[in-house]
Amino acid sequence: MTEIHLSEKDRAFIEEQVKAGLYKDADEVVAAGLSRLGSENELLREMIAEADAQFERGDYHTFTTADALADSIIERGMRILNRKS
Repeated sequence: MTEIHLSEKDRAFIEEQVKAGLYKDADEVVAAGLSRLGSENELLREMIAEADAQFERGDYHTFTTADALADSIIERGMRILNRKS
């Protein structure tokens, strides 16, 4: 079995979760954390794959200045706001 060393802060967090009744024991806290990490990694991989696909399709915008980028963000935000009203 792999030995894991935790900081005092991490130990206190685990104890707090168990004392609050959110988990039965430290093993459950760690398992939940690893499960969430796995889910977040999978989501990140999916987002990267989608970004790669968008790039391959040419579905992106190039900005030559920070002002052009800011104007685009403002314009996009205004379109979203107008759709909601």
